[in-house]
Amino acid sequence: MGMDYSSKLSAWLANGSISARTIYWEVKKFEKEITENQDTYWLIFELIWRDFFKYVSLKHGSKIFQIKGILNNKYDWKFDKQKLNQWCSGTTADSFVNANMKELEKTGWMSNRGRQNVASYWAKELEQDWRYGAAYFESMLIDYDVHSNWGNWMYNSGVGNDPRDRKFNTKLQAERYDPNGKFQKLWLQEALF
Repeated sequence: MGMDYSSKLSAWLANGSISARTIYWEVKKFEKEITENQDTYWLIFELIWRDFFKYVSLKHGSKIFQIKGILNNKYDWKFDKQKLNQWCSGTTADSFVNANMKELEKTGWMSNRGRQNVASYWAKELEQDWRYGAAYFESMLIDYDVHSNWGNWMYNSGVGNDPRDRKFNTKLQAERYDPNGKFQKLWLQEALF
């Protein structure tokens, strides 16, 4: 939460106001003149990840929008409109997922960690067609980028580039990234008003 946990550059990257190259060289300058640290490492890492998904989508074209994704993996995807409404409105059985979805609803933004958790919950826990989640994000995110959005959704749903086909344990993730429940309290209490 707050101003210091994110660069807040994603929307500017998405709308073309700043380039990944400009950010990269500014980070390198900062590292040379001030300090190289974990934050500068992760900022560059995420820029590379963004480029990676751009190349994935350029290589695979419309396959990034297909239910089997780029791996042609077949799952028994379901679609339940009530589950979609609960997930979108942040009224599922999972408070960490709900808090992230409320933040998205109110701000048009969600952290990368939040995006991974809610995508995994939607696709792996609820076993719902991942494309509905990707489409919802497309309609809500202020930093929407077609390559990153659909690439990350495929990745988190087991039809993209994740060789381990992992499933996020949202309870453990909440304990690790929101140990005192401050984030959840903020967004779930906000929902009451």
